[in-house]
Amino acid sequence: MTDINADPAAGLRWRALETRVGLDQLPAFHRAFLTWRGVEGAEGMPLRRVQQRVEAELNRLVQAGQATRDGEDWHLSADALTGFGAAQAFLD
Repeated sequence: MTDINADPAAGLRWRALETRVGLDQLPAFHRAFLTWRGVEGAEGMPLRRVQQRVEAELNRLVQAGQATRDGEDWHLSADALTGFGAAQAFLD
C-alpha cells in the first residue's frame, strides 16, 4: 500500500486517499465527507452531484489555506481532515 502520509508535515493527496478507500466504499465515503463538511442532504444526492459537491468542498479547503490544487488532485495539509472519523482508518 502506498504511504500517503510518508511525511506527516507534507499532508496527503486526496486521490491517493480515494484509492485507499476503494471503489465500492467511495460513494459512502464521499457522502460522509460532505456530511462532515456540513452539506445538507448528502445522503439523498445523486452520485454525479455528490462528486461535484466533493470537489467544491475540496476547493473550499484550498480557499481556507488547508489544501492546494494540483491539476485533478488536491494536496491537503496534515490537519485538513482532523475530526473526519471516516477517513481515519485510511490514514494509518
